[in-house]
Amino acid sequence: MNEIYLLAIEAAAPVPIETLRTTFASDEVRFVPEAEGGGFSIHAEGTRVEVRFDTGTFPGGLRKDLLTGSEESRQMLGRAQGFYRISVEPGTGPQPTVPVFEALWCARTLMEHAPGVLADLTAHKLHDVADVVEITELDFDIRDHVNLHAVEAIEGDTPLWVHSHGMEKFGSRDLEIFHLGEDDLLPAETFLHELCTDLAFGQGPEPRTMVGTSEGQAFMLVPSEEARTNLLGVPLETFEGHEALFLSVVSPLGRHNTAELLRPYRERFIPEPEDRSDALRREAQSLMPAFLARFHRRGLMEPLTFLARAPFETHPEGETVVEKLWLEVVAWEEGTLVGKLVDGAVHTTEWRKGAHVEVDAEQVNALAISREGRTLDEEEMRALLNAERPM
Repeated sequence: MNEIYLLAIEAAAPVPIETLRTTFASDEVRFVPEAEGGGFSIHAEGTRVEVRFDTGTFPGGLRKDLLTGSEESRQMLGRAQGFYRISVEPGTGPQPTVPVFEALWCARTLMEHAPGVLADLTAHKLHDVADVVEITELDFDIRDHVNLHAVEAIEGDTPLWVHSHGMEKFGSRDLEIFHLGEDDLLPAETFLHELCTDLAFGQGPEPRTMVGTSEGQAFMLVPSEEARTNLLGVPLETFEGHEALFLSVVSPLGRHNTAELLRPYRERFIPEPEDRSDALRREAQSLMPAFLARFHRRGLMEPLTFLARAPFETHPEGETVVEKLWLEVVAWEEGTLVGKLVDGAVHTTEWRKGAHVEVDAEQVNALAISREGRTLDEEEMRALLNAERPM
């Protein structure tokens, strides 16, 4: 069993076992209390979650230099007097995500009875109760489960070693990629998040096997103890505090050259030209009445999805960044579009994929319609919207 979460609570005593027994009571869950100490185990979905309780000073296991979380969460961690240690057997169950989410549901249930903050010991992240609720209810977002860490390993234009923390709880090694520049960080994050997601669902590539990205670029994953033999100029002290084994992203020839691999991901971060943005916004506002009319006339089984794009504020490292995010429209209420986000924000998890949002119609800056998963081009969408308009 691997300890993956630490729930730090303000109380010095555990939640009464009988209270937990009642809370966890379910046909799908078997609750087994320890003989003493306030601990218990949960058996569900072919997995086992073990929970132990102790008190005293803050226990070890968290890398405070890597720790991420709100200031309120950090303060609560500092005030904590009791600690629930949550352990699972990584990789058990129908797929690797199952034991992780059983542990999260266990933590969420405990937080309903005892105010606290949840520390991910593998990713060095802090989650308050609102985070845990969203993580367990919304679409899976790997950024809730891993931390990407950039270290300057060498001098020059591409000095960065970027690697993940957090994949251990999914029964996988963490990932690493070398020789990146500052301009490569966002593209590398996107690539690594895609790859970590595949591994978390047990769908990642086999080591030493050439595979392609979602953009068609070839690469391999090679165990770090092999891949680093081809790594020149990186001093050994770079890896102090990172003694775990990784999977290294390399070229099909085993080289630490990923410039071509990341090229399509860089293109995603090229800003939309201002004149293009203005044109899309004007068109969206002019088409809005027909768009909404067609939305209200959609058939129950009609394979159409109505999408709108609007600005959303995010705050990476305290800065305000406006991102243009797409949402699937599910309702129209007095000048407001109600929908769920198709993709989460790039820079933070403030706006998660699947989150329900409300947007003033005047804020919409682009519209789209897809049929059976294919997005209609501008002419097709205009033809669809105009086809049934009264003369």
